[in-house]
Parts: sequence; C-alpha cells; structure tokens
Amino acid sequence: MYINQRSQLVRNVALAAANGSITLIILLIAPLGLAAVIINTILITLSTFVTATASDRIIKYLQPDRESRTASFQPLDEDPETAHLNSRENHSTLRR
Repeated sequence: MYINQRSQLVRNVALAAANGSITLIILLIAPLGLAAVIINTILITLSTFVTATASDRIIKYLQPDRESRTASFQPLDEDPETAHLNSRENHSTLRR
C-alpha cells in the first residue's frame, strides 16, 4: 500500500479529530471540571495524531522501496540473458 505524505497527514488529522470529538463527548457527560475535560481532549487528540504518524513511519520503513522495485524490473527484450527467448528470429529458426 502506497499513500503519499499529504494523504497521510489528512488521514491522521481526521483520525485525531474523530478521537478527540468522541473523547470530548464522553468527558462532557462525566462530572468533571471544564479544565480537565479540555486538557484530556487535547491530550488524546495529540496522542492519536502522534501514534498514527509513528505507525505510518514504521509501515513506510518496513515496506520495500518503490523505486528499487521498478528499477530492477527489466522486460525480456532488455535482459541480455533471456533476450534470445523472446526474439522472432529464434522462433523461426526453432521451427525449422
């Protein structure tokens, strides 16, 4: 799975906002002071963003590099070891 850095940021902010909103609703129901509710909501929003960003970096580190996979691919025509298998001249000589 490949996702660019901008999409990762948007996804992580949306995830953090969703978790922060859920936390705010739950904490507003509980009999706590307003300062405790605001601080807890901010801390959970920030921790969600940091955790999501860290997990994205771990996944990016564990995935193979996209350029190395495409750079190592060579069609049969360009590979010197197997070029003879795909040439039309060899097909006509093999039939004789």
